[in-house]
Amino acid sequence: MQEDILQIRATRLTWGELSDSQRELITAAKQMTNKSYSPYSHFSVGAAVRLANGGIVCGSNQENAAYPSGLCAERTALFAANANYPDQPVVSLAIACFTGGHFTLQPGSPCGGCRQVMVETEHRFGQPMEILLFGTEFVYQFHSAADLLPLVFTDLY
Repeated sequence: MQEDILQIRATRLTWGELSDSQRELITAAKQMTNKSYSPYSHFSVGAAVRLANGGIVCGSNQENAAYPSGLCAERTALFAANANYPDQPVVSLAIACFTGGHFTLQPGSPCGGCRQVMVETEHRFGQPMEILLFGTEFVYQFHSAADLLPLVFTDLY
């Protein structure tokens, strides 16, 4: 028997260490938490994606009493971007979480389904996308969605 240790790598950044472009995208994700429909979990998530042409497409989580009929913010934003701009690669995705009257101190983490959709988006365009997970204490930066999903389910990696 052999035990393997799978690791992921992320950069921890303060707000001041982010570029203007990164701050703009995170701000858009934070604003989208106001458009979340989350009457059951009371956990609002906003996501914003930057396209290769510089455009930004946003989404928020949308819950439904007939669980699991709702949809996460990440998938809402990515599916909207892919449907409306099918020829524009997604180069960056920012996620922000709001609950209990404030943004989370530490970054929220995308669910497994969202991670797979993020990797599929990278596969679709043949290039990695930057992932920014916002927390008021720090921001995690990943250079590829595949960094969030070891043993990814695709033939790209």
